Amino acid sequence: MQWYSKLRNRLAVAGLWPETRTALVACYLAVLAAALAALEKVLGIFAPSWGDHLGGWVGFLVFLALILFSILGFGWLKRRLLWRLRNRLIVTYVFIGVIPAVLLVAMALITLYGFAGQFAVYVVTSEIQSQLRSMEAANAAVSNELAARLERNQPPSADSLAGLRKRDSSWGRRRVCAWLGNKALPLGSESQSSQFALPTFVRGTFRELVRDRDGLHLRVASSIPVGDSRLMVVTSEPFDKELVGKIAEDLGEVTLYSSGSTTERSAQEPAGKTASSLSAAAMKPGEKEVSSPSAGAAASAKSGSGSGIANPGVGPGNNQAKREPAASINVGPREGSVEVNDRVLQPTFTVGSLPQASGNFDREILFGAPLSVKDWQTGESGMGGVALRVRTRPSVLYGHLFAALGNFIEGVRYILLGIAIIFAIIELIALIIGTRMTRTVTAAVAQLHEATRHVDRGDFSHRIVVKSNDQLAELANSFNSMTASIEKLIIEQKEKQRLENELVIAQEVQAQLFPRQVSELESLEVHGFCRPARTVSGDYYDFVSASSHKLILAVGDISGKGISAALLMATIHSAVRAYSVESLPQLREPVGVARGGGRGTMAYPDGIEVSSSILLGLLNHQLYESTPPEKYATLFLGIYDARTNSLTYSNGGHLPPFLIGEDGSVRKLEVGGTVVGLFDNMTYDEDTVEMRPGEMFVAYSDGVTEPENDFGEFGEERLLDLVRENRHLPLEQISQIVTTAVDDWIGDKEQPDDVTLVLARAR
Repeated sequence: MQWYSKLRNRLAVAGLWPETRTALVACYLAVLAAALAALEKVLGIFAPSWGDHLGGWVGFLVFLALILFSILGFGWLKRRLLWRLRNRLIVTYVFIGVIPAVLLVAMALITLYGFAGQFAVYVVTSEIQSQLRSMEAANAAVSNELAARLERNQPPSADSLAGLRKRDSSWGRRRVCAWLGNKALPLGSESQSSQFALPTFVRGTFRELVRDRDGLHLRVASSIPVGDSRLMVVTSEPFDKELVGKIAEDLGEVTLYSSGSTTERSAQEPAGKTASSLSAAAMKPGEKEVSSPSAGAAASAKSGSGSGIANPGVGPGNNQAKREPAASINVGPREGSVEVNDRVLQPTFTVGSLPQASGNFDREILFGAPLSVKDWQTGESGMGGVALRVRTRPSVLYGHLFAALGNFIEGVRYILLGIAIIFAIIELIALIIGTRMTRTVTAAVAQLHEATRHVDRGDFSHRIVVKSNDQLAELANSFNSMTASIEKLIIEQKEKQRLENELVIAQEVQAQLFPRQVSELESLEVHGFCRPARTVSGDYYDFVSASSHKLILAVGDISGKGISAALLMATIHSAVRAYSVESLPQLREPVGVARGGGRGTMAYPDGIEVSSSILLGLLNHQLYESTPPEKYATLFLGIYDARTNSLTYSNGGHLPPFLIGEDGSVRKLEVGGTVVGLFDNMTYDEDTVEMRPGEMFVAYSDGVTEPENDFGEFGEERLLDLVRENRHLPLEQISQIVTTAVDDWIGDKEQPDDVTLVLARAR
């Protein structure tokens, strides 16, 4: 299974091991789909019908699994790509700056494309309207001429038509018909076969694109009263390839789409059912020139008419028009049809050609639109039966749009080009600034990330190089300041740890200085207790056996706290023990003092026993010579003699101990002098008191009586009362009672000073 563990670890490191619920479900579906696919193969051999049923489930499960895996893949890819801040800023910039600009440009291009297409169609339709207006003007002239001749009872002829046909070749294609009331008038050169029916809906001025049975026509009509009747003159021109070709000469390629059954359907469908729109996107470029046969013959066959169509508005004797020949149009293959509102339009013909591009941006524009066509038989109007598609280029439309402006448009074009260049420069500058800012931010973040990795490895000496003067630079400076502070704190912590280790060693050494086993005398029991306020203590007590019947009791308090006080305490401890040997002479006054090199020595006659006052004098001189001026100590020295049950003592500025008798009486031991080590050549008095059996000696430091709370100091009286009340208990128990009372008095506060208590009781 090692390969499985290795594979799992690798996939987990790459983030591909399924751990989320979505991943587990996706894997489960994939495995289930694979199992069903295998079962489908097996059942396909033995039970094909069952296999067919499983095929749908396999596809469904695979579809669900693919969706879930797609979601997981997107999340994995997002985590991979967007983990770096730079990638996130780039994506943000793309969404904020690039995509809106692209959308605006796309919307502008789409709008311009639609405008160009609409303008191209407008050029065609405006040309059609121009042709109709030209025909309308000529038709009005012919109408006036005919009306004048009829009023003079002259034959109905239009001499102006001959002149028009001589001067304008387009009039060779146009047909002019006239009616006086319901009677058709022959117009000289106009053949009777070219006569077409006059519908009832034409009553006055008329100008439209119409569909007659023989195809599409541009027709205009004019109505003039002549006597009791009205003269109606209609001019018609085929809307065919030749006419549309003239329109498309300076535009591009124009394709006409028409419905082959428009006439038949328009006669059967009610008004308003014709198509009303055409989608330009439905038209396909590149159709060949084609034409569709006129539907007029089919309509005539169904109606049983001859050369014309029944005209409801014509009078008796003219209710059947002669059959008119259908227009002849070349028909090509029927391809590229479009469908508009359930009506299939076939390409009738294509004229013109797509102009050559004038540049890389002169792209093809393809657009289409339906034409409004009126049915000549029924008078119904509609859009959808005829449509135009135009293929052109922006340069051609540009020429049509600004043809009237002349050279002025060149200046406008240069102005627009300058605006586009300025816009491009601004976008380029924004891109450069955004890139630089992105690099600045991501570089600062990368430096911070690298710096945090150094900190994580414990390298607090690493500093970020600051080259700018902004908020990121302030952040880098703050980080450098933080690491410098941490580095300093670590150094201080190491130093503190070293000092604490040294203090622990000093505490252990100091603990060795306090007496562990006390050699009590038969007539005196003693007990001492010291609890430092800090690691080491500046208080001192000791019990030193001066002889088999003498015991020295020492209690002191060093000025200050901490290491210096502990060192001075050790000095006093060693000096007391050194000076308290049994052969040390005892003198009230020194015999001689010799000084040399700042140091002093004393010599004593032989055979003199130890004295507490002499010891204090010697300690005072030694401390004065070996310590700074501000260092001193308070020290009480007492020598108990078991032979006489007496205590000879000298108090060097210490809190006076007291003796508590069996009856509760109290005697203070105050004889002595000032503190030790502050002044040189000091002498100390001593006194001897007798300790009666049961009498208790109590010595203490200021750490017992000076602690305060809201009620004041603990005080000497409270200490005396506690010892007096419990004087018959063992000394160790009395010490515990006193220290517990002091702790209760202090409460939650820190112990302010060392607590030292020395007890002795005569037996």
